[in-house]
Amino acid sequence: MTQDTFIFHLMELRDRLVRCLIAVALVFICLFPWAKDLYTLLAQPLLAVLPQGGQMIATDVVGVFLVPVKVAGMVAIMIAMPYLLYQMWAFVAPGLYAHEKQLVMPLVITSSLLFLAGMAFAYFLVFPVVFKFMASIAPEGVAWMTDIDKYLSFVLTMFIAFGVTFEVPVAVVLLVKMGAISVEKLKEIRPYVIVGAFVVSAVFTPPDVVSQLMLAFPLWLLYELGIFVARILIKPKPAADEYRAPGDPEMEHELDKIESGRKKD
Repeated sequence: MTQDTFIFHLMELRDRLVRCLIAVALVFICLFPWAKDLYTLLAQPLLAVLPQGGQMIATDVVGVFLVPVKVAGMVAIMIAMPYLLYQMWAFVAPGLYAHEKQLVMPLVITSSLLFLAGMAFAYFLVFPVVFKFMASIAPEGVAWMTDIDKYLSFVLTMFIAFGVTFEVPVAVVLLVKMGAISVEKLKEIRPYVIVGAFVVSAVFTPPDVVSQLMLAFPLWLLYELGIFVARILIKPKPAADEYRAPGDPEMEHELDKIESGRKKD
């Protein structure tokens, strides 16, 4: 019986994965004719700061085809994300308790929105500032150009870095909700978190002060936001000895009822 149940779950997982792949494939097919335009839009922050006549290059023979296709695939996944999340939810929901269902769905929605917000922050605020700074420090007589595949790798790294950074409030609230750490402890380790934010920004951003600061400061502020939200949404649990406090009328009443029951027996 257990083996049949396991096989049933595997078949259900297979079906939902196939549905996810079909959904992404359909969106990708619709976006494919505009793959070049999507890459141009992605490269716009860099193209806007290049000198007059500046352009990007492709050092790979098939790069001019594969890179726009990769961008179209990324956009297809983002567009299909609500449906993908629904399939994930439909698969795990039957095995969750009611209070877990109430927690998981808002958590998934909030995490997705915050990740997209992190990507938007990188595209609209970080990229223009970083690329303008890079263009300003380029030596005289040096043509500043980049390969389109390397640019895509850079953009993906920055998107992931800022997307994960914007997940910090969710992680903080979840840790407090699970009882893994208290709000007071989070405040206590604040100096270490600030130092860690600058270390993380130095690892995942280009070696310039501007981009590092634009990742470190949001990481710190989002950590503070997580503490603020956790303090509002999650009430501290009373200590165990408070339930047995002497002189508590309700507790005395319960003890009397138990004692009366023993005497009757």
